[in-house]
Amino acid sequence: MDTVVINPGFHAYVVMALVVLALILFASDRVPLASSSLLILVLLTLLFEIFPFNSSYGQVRASDLFLGFGHQALVAVCALMIAGQALVRTGALEPIGRQLARWWSHRPLLTFLITLVIAAMLSAFINNTPVVILLLPILISVSLKTGTPASDLLMPMGLATSIGGMGTSIGTSTNLLVVAVAADLGLRELGMFDFVFPAIIAGSVGVIYLWLVAPKLLPQREARLPTTSPRMFTAQLRIHDDSIINQKKMSEAIALSGGNLEVVHILRGKKNNRLVAIPDMVLRSGDRIIVKSTPDRLKELETVLGASLFSGDERVDEEHPLRDTTQQIAEVVVVPGSTLDGRTLANIRFRERYQLMVLALFRSNKWASKQGSEHTEETRLHSGDVLLVQGSVSNIKRLKSSRNLLVLDAKAALPISSRAPLAMTIMLWIILMAAFGLLPIAVSALCGVMLMLLTGCIKWFDATRALSASVILLIVTSLAMGTAMVETGGADMIASAYVAFTAGASPALILSGLLAMMAILTNVVSNNAAAVIGTPIAIGIAHQLGQPAEPFVLAVIFGANMSFATPMAYQTNLLVMNAGNYRFADFVRVGLPLVVIMWALLSFILPWLYGI
Repeated sequence: MDTVVINPGFHAYVVMALVVLALILFASDRVPLASSSLLILVLLTLLFEIFPFNSSYGQVRASDLFLGFGHQALVAVCALMIAGQALVRTGALEPIGRQLARWWSHRPLLTFLITLVIAAMLSAFINNTPVVILLLPILISVSLKTGTPASDLLMPMGLATSIGGMGTSIGTSTNLLVVAVAADLGLRELGMFDFVFPAIIAGSVGVIYLWLVAPKLLPQREARLPTTSPRMFTAQLRIHDDSIINQKKMSEAIALSGGNLEVVHILRGKKNNRLVAIPDMVLRSGDRIIVKSTPDRLKELETVLGASLFSGDERVDEEHPLRDTTQQIAEVVVVPGSTLDGRTLANIRFRERYQLMVLALFRSNKWASKQGSEHTEETRLHSGDVLLVQGSVSNIKRLKSSRNLLVLDAKAALPISSRAPLAMTIMLWIILMAAFGLLPIAVSALCGVMLMLLTGCIKWFDATRALSASVILLIVTSLAMGTAMVETGGADMIASAYVAFTAGASPALILSGLLAMMAILTNVVSNNAAAVIGTPIAIGIAHQLGQPAEPFVLAVIFGANMSFATPMAYQTNLLVMNAGNYRFADFVRVGLPLVVIMWALLSFILPWLYGI
């Protein structure tokens, strides 16, 4: 077999240098992903605008690299993100979660397997994130009720969604990108279920590993979302003529309480005039100080300040203690695109805006050093942060319509929207139209989004919030890098170098090496970037070996989806890490064997299926 010799020029070397720079930036937390993507896109366009390149297809200019903004893969990804958001907003997935919760009490081990299978199946058609958000509170509740460590359940569930995403062309944005780029390069466009068979075989073994083996490998971690936090109650301290703080300043009352008097506001007079509790305000007999604290602390304040404690209009005493029938604790996550991202609780006046008390803040190790948990109000929030909040049932229910937060905890019985069945029907229509080849996925997804907007399943504001600037810029930049590598000959040069390095090896072994290379890369940098860069290289390798390109493209798809071994490899890994209190080493301990299992199986299955 003769190796094709490629003589790359100036443009190819610069493009490959920019690809290396992109991979370094994408793997770093110091520069936001959107900023890194924009920087690389700007450098690429400047290169071809200042130094035009003549390829065999004509001159390559900067405008050619902007075509990614109108690429069908990006359109499909954005439309599916909006459709998935509609499922979340309408609560269309909640009946599945409630049914699983009921099964756990009867057959826990079998139900755990069913949960993993359902997680994988759902993720084959919709984004992983809402699936993880649906199942997190169920598994945490099961952990608390059965005494099973939550750490045994959460990571296997999260990784099962990543396995499921491998199964169809719409399972992840990575799959859509690879299929579209491969089609642009002349390969037949892969259908929705064209690679479901190898995915099911390897995925079944992977799910069994997550079911039976993974929990034994994980050390016991205390879940970061406990339900035993002290309840913070809103109550009234009524001042009388003989109260210690009558005719004293608010600052003096706070000093008497030891600095722990948390005042919401003050009600004064028969008309209940609401006053802001400024330090110099003089308290009067008849004033009602609205405070928030634990029951024990409230009783202590009653004694120290000489005031009467009331819950609403009811006096708090032994016969009428504080009750929590209208108080609930819930976990909520800051969603991507939220207006809360980058701002503090104090900046956004969280308590006043949502009428909820923040008891704790939990986040991934990425931001742990910046958490400042002793001053939660002054901590800058980031996408993926989880807040443990307490408030009335009605206020927690109201969060369901929030465009900035998603409720993780299922204790608040959130009503399912009347449009939930309609949203699910439209999503099924999107999938079936693409599955039977009646419409391209980009077209069916766009039509589905229009139907969801027309029927009120989602509003325009929510639709725009579902879109992520980071994802859009990353996809466009990745497509631009792929185009530049193909046009300048960089992809062929890398393919030639890889074939030369593996000279003497069988095509099956070379394919296995490509699969391993993509699996390693996706756990370090963005899986979308790894996949788009890897696709033209895979096709180049296949052509130089004289082999069909399809199995090599599938090696890119499967390898780029093996984001199991590090928490930063995929956003759902970070969500699970938050909730399960996992460490980086826990992902390596469980995820690395899973990567090896999937790699070994697919290294055998793909050559066998394609006769390599």
